[in-house]
Amino acid sequence: MSKVAQIQDSDFDELLTDEGLVVIDFTAPWCGPCRKIAPLMEQLAEEYEGRVKVAKLDIDKNKINAQKFGIKSIPAVLMFKGGEVVENLVGVAPYEKFTSAVNQHI
Repeated sequence: MSKVAQIQDSDFDELLTDEGLVVIDFTAPWCGPCRKIAPLMEQLAEEYEGRVKVAKLDIDKNKINAQKFGIKSIPAVLMFKGGEVVENLVGVAPYEKFTSAVNQHI
């Protein structure tokens, strides 16, 4: 079972009310690079379970927040703390880049 929640635009604002770190993977089913980082997001969710919330948002079905945050290239992983963007990682990256960013903000 996936530890990465699949969210919709309607869930987005509620998720950001969390005071802790929230990692959101802006993705799409047709995106090859997105499929490459999907297992990394699962690993992140598992490793930081209870400390960090990890979710994914399909930009084809949820255009409001993709536009709101200026997502032009995917995969784009945004990290939020207290409702504000604290990190923006675009493209395929090694797992260490994601964990390093998470560690900076938790």
